[in-house]
Amino acid sequence: MNEDAKKMLSEADSLMSDAVQHLDKELGKLRAGKASPAMLGGVKVDYYGTMTPIDQVGNINTPDAKQIVVQPWDKNLLGAIGKAIQAANLGFVPKVEADVVRIVLPPVTEERRKELCKKAKAEAENAKVSIRNVRRNILEKIKKLKDSGVPEDEVKSLEKEMQDITDKYIKKADEVTSSKEKEIMSI
Repeated sequence: MNEDAKKMLSEADSLMSDAVQHLDKELGKLRAGKASPAMLGGVKVDYYGTMTPIDQVGNINTPDAKQIVVQPWDKNLLGAIGKAIQAANLGFVPKVEADVVRIVLPPVTEERRKELCKKAKAEAENAKVSIRNVRRNILEKIKKLKDSGVPEDEVKSLEKEMQDITDKYIKKADEVTSSKEKEIMSI
């Protein structure tokens, strides 16, 4: 196998791995019943005029399965953190206390669980589309190798290897999603 082909397959592997990691990160933001700091992952706080990720302005803890506590390093940010969490529209209401912002998570209804499973499936489908787009782009490059004189059997071998890599990452995406769905549906 020539050097270009190895680079292409390595690039595909890396990009597909990134797609699965992104899926895992996005699924981590979905609330499955127990509190997790990852639920606030997308929240940005107005930190003196700069939109800053919430985890960079304070500590995020989960004292129990139904609470998230944000303890800002700068007490002046309590109000801004509360507003940012509400603005993120995550489905829970923050309570600003003396030195922390406390979020008590309401119980998740069956309907909400099904809705979260749908979101998880949609995220999984986005990841699979990304994986397939990588495959398509690499297969186009492989076909160009054929035009530049690489033997047909080597091209077929590369195409098969590309499909094997694709199948591996599609399976990983399905496993990650299935695991998250079980977590969401379990009480």
